[in-house]
Amino acid sequence: MVDGKQRTGAAAPLDGGWGWVIVCCCFMVTVCTRAVTRCVSIFFVEFQAHFGADYSATAWIHSLVDCTTMLCAPVGSLVGNRWSCRVAVMLGGLLSSCGLLLSSFSTSLELLYLGMGVLTGLGFALCYTPAIAMVGCYFRRRKALAYGIAMSGSGIGTFVLAPAVQLLIELYSWRGALLVLSAFVANLCVCGALLRPITLQEEEAEGQEEEPVGEERPGSVSSKDAELALKLSKDSEDSLLSSGKSSSPSSLLSRDPAPQLQRRRCFCFLSSKEYRFLLLPDFLGLAVSFLFLASGCSLPFVYLVPYALSVGVSHQQAAFLMSILGVIDIMGNITFGWLTDRRCLKPFRLACYVFSVAMEGLCCLFMPVLRSLPLLVPFAVLYGYFDGAYVALIPVVTSDLVGVQYLSSALGVVYFLHAIPYLVSPPIGGWLVDVTGSYTATFFLSGAAMLASSLVLATVAGIRYCRRRVTDIAKDTQHKPLPSILSDQSECFIAFNKEEVSQGVAS
Repeated sequence: MVDGKQRTGAAAPLDGGWGWVIVCCCFMVTVCTRAVTRCVSIFFVEFQAHFGADYSATAWIHSLVDCTTMLCAPVGSLVGNRWSCRVAVMLGGLLSSCGLLLSSFSTSLELLYLGMGVLTGLGFALCYTPAIAMVGCYFRRRKALAYGIAMSGSGIGTFVLAPAVQLLIELYSWRGALLVLSAFVANLCVCGALLRPITLQEEEAEGQEEEPVGEERPGSVSSKDAELALKLSKDSEDSLLSSGKSSSPSSLLSRDPAPQLQRRRCFCFLSSKEYRFLLLPDFLGLAVSFLFLASGCSLPFVYLVPYALSVGVSHQQAAFLMSILGVIDIMGNITFGWLTDRRCLKPFRLACYVFSVAMEGLCCLFMPVLRSLPLLVPFAVLYGYFDGAYVALIPVVTSDLVGVQYLSSALGVVYFLHAIPYLVSPPIGGWLVDVTGSYTATFFLSGAAMLASSLVLATVAGIRYCRRRVTDIAKDTQHKPLPSILSDQSECFIAFNKEEVSQGVAS
């Protein structure tokens, strides 16, 4: 205990300290990735005029950026697991900056697909997931608030970048604007350099101080367990050396957990155990919900500016709508993060997430009747607020479902599920505009997809609640006192079972 307290004093404290630097870095990462991606739609009119393309052709640029970012999200998790999130973010910043730089010299849409879509999206993927997972490693009690502040970078970035990008296009054309964005995105390398890893021992020691004596957290490692693991690992090494059999590195890692406690960062080493959460029924329902959500959430960001221009709104006013959406997005990030950290709402984080997604869907269904700037402003306010709410709650809900030890891998899978819908939904929306001559079908598609997402997750939440009630009833019946003879027999059986399990582990 004394050694543990001494290590804790030298460790970085959770819920504060350097954790706020991590939050600021994640904030800048979301500004440079998600906000820049949202502002791609501002270039659509320029691309159409310069290359003579239609809506569906130019929409592939935005969909490729989003798709590559989400499709390669597991790659970002793997790079962070194998090396560190510092390496992943700095490498991603370099790739994304080079992608935007090459895009400024493009002479065809195909080159824009490759540079702005694939290369920039790959760089964003290497930055996004590791930076978000780092926030979950540094915060426990104020996790939702920390994520709200970190994820608000997309809203603040949209608020600032939307009119700035429009001004840059007017002053330097779209090529000059992409050059400036390339220099701006290079700041991801600076953010990555500040992402200091936190070891598992520091994390566990802090958790032991916060919790009462005698209680254990799920996934915690006690000193007795570490000593037992060290003894078992030495025995297994002796048996391996005596038998002369070769073993793979993964098997050695699984049999020798003591060095892992010293070297292990907030991300786990690569193993199949990191993806055990994929077998959870609740996570499967969450995955289906994310598929519907990703099919509809990107369409308003892609087609809000073109729709506003089609109903007679000027270019500056259309860009101003994106700014309003971005600044209200900030309020949704921070207020929902703060509210869901309150003790009264903490058990209902999943319900708050479902409510915010459903409200976004309803906003999209009413979009076709809004045909003037005074009517489009309330849409931008409501949609931006609830968009910020659900974006801030995605990592929180995922962490509550799978646990912190699986958060990095789970976020990689979660954002990977967004990839294909992000790829196909903007071109489908553009095709609907070209066929019907209006944006009504596109916004109806967006609203229906998000309502389906909320319905699926509400069903999962209801099943989870019923299962929890059944489990509580079963526990109450099991806690009834047994006769003395039966209790003695059960104690003997438990002792025998423990001895059998320990012998099996040693063998």
